Amino acid sequence: MTIPLQPPHAAEGLSVRGIGKRYGQNVVLEHIDFDVRPGEVIALLGENGAGKSTLSSVIAGLVKPDAGTMTWQGQPYLPLSPGDAIQHGIGLIHQETKLLNHLSIAENVFLGRLLMKGGRLDRREMEMRAEAQLKRLGLNVPASRLVGTLQVAAKQQVEIAKALTLNARLLILDEPTAALGGDETDHLFAQVEALKAEGVSFIYISHRLEEIARIAHRVAVLRDGRLVAQHDTSRVPVRTLVEQMVGRSVDRLFPPLPAARAEEVLRVEGLTSTTGAFHDVSFEVHAGEIFGIAGIVGAGRTELVRAISGADLLKSGQVRVGGQVVRLREPEDAIRAGVVLVPEDRKAQGVLLDGTIADNLSFANLDNLSRGGWISPSRARAFAQRAIERLGVKGRIDDRAGSLSGGNQQKVVISKWISRDPKLFILDEPTRGIDVGARAAIYEVIADLARGGMAVIVVSSDLEEVLGLAHRVMVLARGRNMGILDRADASGVAVMELATA
Repeated sequence: MTIPLQPPHAAEGLSVRGIGKRYGQNVVLEHIDFDVRPGEVIALLGENGAGKSTLSSVIAGLVKPDAGTMTWQGQPYLPLSPGDAIQHGIGLIHQETKLLNHLSIAENVFLGRLLMKGGRLDRREMEMRAEAQLKRLGLNVPASRLVGTLQVAAKQQVEIAKALTLNARLLILDEPTAALGGDETDHLFAQVEALKAEGVSFIYISHRLEEIARIAHRVAVLRDGRLVAQHDTSRVPVRTLVEQMVGRSVDRLFPPLPAARAEEVLRVEGLTSTTGAFHDVSFEVHAGEIFGIAGIVGAGRTELVRAISGADLLKSGQVRVGGQVVRLREPEDAIRAGVVLVPEDRKAQGVLLDGTIADNLSFANLDNLSRGGWISPSRARAFAQRAIERLGVKGRIDDRAGSLSGGNQQKVVISKWISRDPKLFILDEPTRGIDVGARAAIYEVIADLARGGMAVIVVSSDLEEVLGLAHRVMVLARGRNMGILDRADASGVAVMELATA
């Protein structure tokens, strides 16, 4: 669905002039001139580290600039805090959710501005208002539900609902659709369109470049903290945007695929979830094959691969690896059988953010590094150094994992499992929140795994990603296998017909 673009309102919006920011000798932003008019969506593009988040943080009151000025609605504007920005009508929705898992959806939506009645918390009113916003976004769940029980996509929708209750006049959306499927994205874009008609402005940050023409009026491209291009239309070829973002020609995003082999690595028969997330799913994956799993959010993709990797329990069915039945009670059972999983939420489940790169790599390989129950620090460091060199991780082994870009964090997660030489490598949303340059590098890593003879499963809500990487694509809908398409037959139309059948 393409959203019809309406001309922006004529009244004054946000004006940024000469904004600069540096941390020590590191220049993060340099002389940024930037405008957002009321009722306008401007797409802000750039690789990780280009300055998008810093510029957004300056506008939203999280970071104070070192140079430059801003005006908002014709008045000088320099927010002292995010709360100050919100009071002015400017809100930021972060790429990484900032929700509190132990609180309900309603409590998260109204956190910091809880509704009171007669001196007591008015839960009923908060839940009613929160559910109204969630339904506008297509999420029909009770607002009394704990956030910690939601999947990543639903958490992102809660973040968006929270911003919509603020009645903001300028919303900064940082990767809002990274965890959303097609239907959820359409709901969001329809809501954006409705708010645009009311004069609400948007700064839209996304690595999904195919979305830009659907939602934006104009495009601005950052590279190395500088504004390198502005386009008065969003109808810009994706190749042009990519080359402006990375500063070089990009010939191919997806690498050529190796030929799959006849050897069967994984066979699953009649898998059924204890929670009802998937039912009677069967398929097989061969050595050297990249097997894609597609489907809209809620189809059971993540739950299926978590079960295959031992993270979730199965109600029934059988998993065979290398012809041998594997009894899956916990992840360790799968790891021993040669099955590893790169989870969809790498920050919460994939890396220890406060640990070093060496720590992250070593903890997943303690059994291989220890000798007589002891681990030599020099041996662990040498192991970590070899691992990061193999995948080209940009960082030193003593760097904290939380300080790395999303692409390099993902490489660390992949590195720790490659070191175990698994038979089956499962990647759930392998490039979520990763810029286009780093994404191409991850794709090459995935192709290399297959070239080395590993069986690979890729789960992604980015349909182009699945189609570009996979030899075959299985489509899930409502937890059931609706069909498996060979690469020659797999297209966006064919996949969506099965996904919505």
